[in-house]
Amino acid sequence: MNHHFLLIIHLLSATVWVGGHLLLVFGHLPQALKEKDPSIILNYEKKYEPVGMTALVVLVVTGILMAYKYGVSIEYWFQFATPIEKVVSTKLLLLFLTAAFALSAQFRVIPKLKNNPDKLPEMAFHILSVTIIGVLMLIFGSFIRFGGF
Repeated sequence: MNHHFLLIIHLLSATVWVGGHLLLVFGHLPQALKEKDPSIILNYEKKYEPVGMTALVVLVVTGILMAYKYGVSIEYWFQFATPIEKVVSTKLLLLFLTAAFALSAQFRVIPKLKNNPDKLPEMAFHILSVTIIGVLMLIFGSFIRFGGF
């Protein structure tokens, strides 16, 4: 598959993933916290999740394909030997951290959030964390253009 096509698909997916989280952080989270209304977050998540999760899957697939095109196959992940390996490995670590936050939110926080607005600050922490991680991944991805960091 053409590298430029992969990059375009990757960037469009990153736009959906990071943009959706930024919209949640700046557009919905403040209102939910102010009104102590978890339904604001839950309603957004319900609409965004199918699109956001699809974008995340596409990001993972295109990211792995591009890593291979840059010569960073699985045996070089987490070696941190070259600048490109550092970027790929850092993004993979951030991906695992994202998954940990997502699982925690899905199985621990959201079930309690539905009936307990006191869980909103914990959910806000999860939302902010995943958003910051997404922005960091976007920034680290931009380092590829310069050969890594």
